[in-house]
Amino acid sequence: MLDIIIGIILLASFIGFTVYAVKGGNLMIGFLVMSIFWTALAIIGGQLTWADAQVKIFQGGPESWGATAVVVIFGSWFGQVLVKTGIAATIIRKTVELGGDKPLVTTVLLCIVTGLIFTSTFGAGAVVAVGVIVLPILLSLGVPKPLAVSAYLMSVGSGMYVNLVLFKQMQGIFEGFQYDSNYLKFGFAAMAVQLAVIVVMIAVRLNKKALVHSWAASTGSIEGAEAPWFSLITPLIPVVLAIVFGWQPIPAFIVAAFYALFVCGKIKSYKDCEQIVTKTFYDGVVDVASLLGFLFILPMFNKIAGPCSYFFEKILGGVIPTNALFLCILFAIIAPLGLFRGPLTVFGAGAAVLGILNGMGIYSAVLLFPLIYTPTITMNISCCPTQSWNLWAINYAKVSTKEFLTSGVLWGWIICAVNSLIVYFMYGMH
Repeated sequence: MLDIIIGIILLASFIGFTVYAVKGGNLMIGFLVMSIFWTALAIIGGQLTWADAQVKIFQGGPESWGATAVVVIFGSWFGQVLVKTGIAATIIRKTVELGGDKPLVTTVLLCIVTGLIFTSTFGAGAVVAVGVIVLPILLSLGVPKPLAVSAYLMSVGSGMYVNLVLFKQMQGIFEGFQYDSNYLKFGFAAMAVQLAVIVVMIAVRLNKKALVHSWAASTGSIEGAEAPWFSLITPLIPVVLAIVFGWQPIPAFIVAAFYALFVCGKIKSYKDCEQIVTKTFYDGVVDVASLLGFLFILPMFNKIAGPCSYFFEKILGGVIPTNALFLCILFAIIAPLGLFRGPLTVFGAGAAVLGILNGMGIYSAVLLFPLIYTPTITMNISCCPTQSWNLWAINYAKVSTKEFLTSGVLWGWIICAVNSLIVYFMYGMH
């Protein structure tokens, strides 16, 4: 009877936390409170001792995320290097020139190039730095503000499907899940789906008559020195080193960053090296400081979700679907619950859902990882105003939250539906 009572209390607290997250509550504090509360209930229910809670939950949790935090910092540093060397601006400038006198082609190319840049670049600072170049160009081409903002942010999100930094964050939850061909066949497929839907969205919604020919103004507005042509491969270096040669993320980022700094002439002496590396590293850490706080608290909750899954099993064991196809279809239908830090984004109440499902052991990580990744990337990171860089873009372009949501959410839902089915055909049929 005690197990049932604790299970009901846990479920009620989870629902309360979901409401708290949707209303914009501070997730770092929310997960800390939930971790403490669930730990107390697990101890009362006999599934945990205080000694184990100290070692495994409150100490072991944050420590287990240490490696992930370091990768996040180096990834953000790499993003700052791309910006400070002028490589990002040059790539965009070349893309605009490649589009010639075809505004629609230019718009599509900008979205594809943005996606490629963010396969390796990470951090709000990088999104803002690229955004202040791309968004004015899109607007100068006659793209309506809501569409321009949605197209840019969804393009950023597309690259996140194979982004090493974001993957490492998820890997902290799914211990042992590898950035290998088994995952990458989904990652690149999902990225391609998102980019394809963005292209369709632009083609359907863009009023071709409204497009203007302001190519000189567009390219001329891109500030910064021209980076040499052989530096433009820099965003692909970490991804290629990781995929083709099996490198770890940090050495891959270091090699790519120093390659960029050297070929762009930013390191002409030891003093130059000191200054540019220190400055970009500092900016990179500041850029992800609040994210790091969240990442150190989140694993506490993930760890306690395991012992608490015993109680959820008591009350939900016969309710949670065990059929992979049904689960994938369910995720496709309820994908918008990834918005507003809801139960389908890892950066919200979805972390609790994931912890419960992981703890109950109903599904393998091979299925759950890409399934929860889809609404996290497409709904939360690409289409939700609670994402920090999305909120920046909304304010920068002077677009209302309503306009932003109505512009991108439906298309994001389509992406989630397609990618959820891809997950089933790749991993759920085994």
